[in-house]
Amino acid sequence: MPGLIGKKIGMTSMYSAEGKNLPCTVISTGPCVVTQVKTIENDGYEAVQLGYGEKKEKRTTKSLKGHFEKSGGNLLRTLVEFKGFSQELKAGDVLNLTDVFQEGQFVDVVGTSKGKGFQGVVKRHGFAGVGQATHGQHNRLRAPGSIGAASDPARVFKGMKMGGQMGNVRVTVQNLKVLKIFADENLVVISGAIPGAKGSTVLIQN
Repeated sequence: MPGLIGKKIGMTSMYSAEGKNLPCTVISTGPCVVTQVKTIENDGYEAVQLGYGEKKEKRTTKSLKGHFEKSGGNLLRTLVEFKGFSQELKAGDVLNLTDVFQEGQFVDVVGTSKGKGFQGVVKRHGFAGVGQATHGQHNRLRAPGSIGAASDPARVFKGMKMGGQMGNVRVTVQNLKVLKIFADENLVVISGAIPGAKGSTVLIQN
């Protein structure tokens, strides 16, 4: 799907034409530079590689510098491939918000959720705990309870809901409406919430 790379600014709200207060997220996206156009002849598949964000020269490897020279020499922080662009693109072309999106259309947003570290089953999976604080159960309120069966199967099945790392995973939210586009400021307002912290990198796809 064609799309652009952006940065999450934060959440706000807007009023619809009917007077309803809509929660929405503001994303700064574009202009994105075409750093490479992949073809079936050279790469085995068709895709367009876009770059976004500035990167310091001392943090850029020589091989990446040579790669960026083919598209104008700008050092870019994030590189992502997209498929399905209808327009003919070449290395060095610049894509803006209005080249890909328009107000009223529905998009998918991909981001990395906030990492919450190691969490127990109550927070991670919504468990209710073992029981009330009675009959001597002074430390079982947030415990997972029994996790195994008996001597058969004599093991814990894979996929059992237990405590562990929570968050910090790639999440896609589908069918969010583009409420407003501020082309001069490279800002797009999308309905609802999207994953990730403020300032995190997100992908907006048609």
